[in-house]
Order: sequence, then C-alpha cells, then structure tokens
Amino acid sequence: MTPSTAGSGAGGGVPDRLDPRARPLVAALTASFPDLGGAVTDAAEARRILAAAAGAAPARRGTPLAVGPVVDRTVPGPPGAPEIPVRLYLPDPERHPGPRPTVVFFHGGGYALCGLDSHDATARGLAARAGAAVVSVDYRLAPEHRFPAAVDDAYAALCWAAGECAALGGDPGALVAAGDSSGGGLAAAVALRARDEKGPAIALQVLLYPVLDAAQDSPSYRENAHGGFLTAAHLRWFWQQYLGPDGDGRHPLASPLRAADLGGLPPVHLVTAGCDPLRDEDLAYAERLRAAGTGVTVAHFPRMFHGFLGFPHLLPDAGQAWTDAAEAIESTVQYRKNGGRSGGGAG
Repeated sequence: MTPSTAGSGAGGGVPDRLDPRARPLVAALTASFPDLGGAVTDAAEARRILAAAAGAAPARRGTPLAVGPVVDRTVPGPPGAPEIPVRLYLPDPERHPGPRPTVVFFHGGGYALCGLDSHDATARGLAARAGAAVVSVDYRLAPEHRFPAAVDDAYAALCWAAGECAALGGDPGALVAAGDSSGGGLAAAVALRARDEKGPAIALQVLLYPVLDAAQDSPSYRENAHGGFLTAAHLRWFWQQYLGPDGDGRHPLASPLRAADLGGLPPVHLVTAGCDPLRDEDLAYAERLRAAGTGVTVAHFPRMFHGFLGFPHLLPDAGQAWTDAAEAIESTVQYRKNGGRSGGGAG
C-alpha cells in the first residue's frame, strides 16, 4: 500500500506529474468527455455525449471480469419517491461459496451523469476481486433531482440490502458501503446517516477518490485544476447541478468533510490520487477520521489521476489499488471469523 503524503502533488504541471503510462489515458478520456461548464452546460446534452463515446470504452478498459448471476431489479425507494433500479452481481459460487461481504455500490458521475451501465466494470470488479455480492444503485440524478434525493435513494438502497444480505449469500455482519467520486461522497453520507439514525450496521466504507466538500477551496483544486481529466471547472458544474441556486453545500450529507463529528463511524478504506483536484479534501477527511478515533487506511497514489481505477490492465497502480480494496472488503468477513467486529483497521 502506497503511503499517503499531502504534498505529493506539488511541482510541475499535472501532465508532468502523471505516471507516463497514464498520460495517453488521460488524453483519451479528456478528448471524449464533455466540456462541462464550458461549451456544455445542459446535463441531458452531457449524457448524450457520454453515451455516444461509450463505444470506445471497452477497448480502453479491457475485458469485463466474469462473475456469477447478474440481475436487474428495483427496490423500495424513500417514502413518496419511486422505486430504485439496482443491478445485483453475485460472485462465482465455486470460487466464493460464502459467507461473503455485501457491497452496496454508488457510481460516480458528479451526481448528474452515469449509471449502472457506465459502472458495470467497477461493480463486476468488486464482485470478482473481493468475492462480494454487489448491489449497484441507480440513484436519481441532478439537476432533475437535486440534493438530498441521491442521498435518500442511497440510504434506502442500503437499508434494503441490509435486510437482504442472507438472501444474497452474504454475511449480515459484513455490509460495505462503497462508491467512486460522487458515489464515494454518497457512501460517506449514508454512513453518517446510518450512525445518526441508528440504521444498518456498516462494517466498512470503501471510498474511491470521493467527493467530500462543496467548498472547492483546497490547494489541490488549484494545482490540479486542469490537465488530469477531471477539472476544477467540471467540479464546479457538478456542484451547481447537485445543489442548485439555493442548496446548502455545508450540509454534512452533501459535504461529509464538514460534519461536526466523525466519531462512531465504520472503518474507512480510502483511495486517493495525487493528480486529482479532490486529493486534499480526501486526505483531510482521513486525518479528521483518525482524530475522531475512526479507523482509516489510505492507499495514496501520487502519480495517478481521478478515475485511474478503470485501467487495472494498463496501470500497475490501479491493479494495486484494486488488490488493496478487495482485501479490505474481504476482511469484513475474515475478522468476524476470527472473532473481530469488522474490517478496515487504522493505517
């Protein structure tokens, strides 16, 4: 596991600081991604651009990993809201007979883009590598459904999954909340809500370069403002869609870093990238968790970019990050077998 260092992004432009193997990937991603907040301001148009570019993604991202049964269904939504589409991934029963962790996964996309299909490979990766049952959640998107709709959907899906762990072949004591980017922010938010509302007992949070603070004022926002695929302009646009003109970005369920108390939370496995605008808020979250007595491990990759986990067949750091995350998830079952309460100790 790569040690975390807050100063790892300093010096040179973002392309110069990227791993040379990452540079062509960043260039390809940038070329196919909509100019959010610039030429593209409409979420529907951005989604159309991404859908049109999706045909090239499999060639860049490699062959999807094989898993067991995959089922699309809906689960109950929050009171007064529609049912929530989810996709269930079960691991290969011969390789992973159980008991297994149950991972409730929230996709990234700035709360406004992406869905089950865009993050199919990530969900499959969790099921295949960690031997987990994965519930991938298609929460409502902004700006059509602004904060807190996504958090409400995420929490409803978590509550459903907690009641279905046994039916999915999982260990009820090995429930994991996971997400990448904005989905990582949702995973952190549902953990806060579960603590405060005495909701499902989460054994571990897996936060993959999560969005944690609407303030957007850290040094890494300036150092990594452009040149590393995800830009500061993209993030400003995402927050505008999510919060709208009257939203409160200081609310802890929108900005978990702003929560007054981070004690009493499930352990966290946090993956961060040095060339990511989100780097500093992620590392600050880790420090606050530690100060509050919450266990946290940090896998920090100084020469990687936001989204690098999508390329484990091309980037050794991505392969290492997947191994670290899978081991953390598997530990939620192993610790219980060994008499422990949960996985993800402090690191």
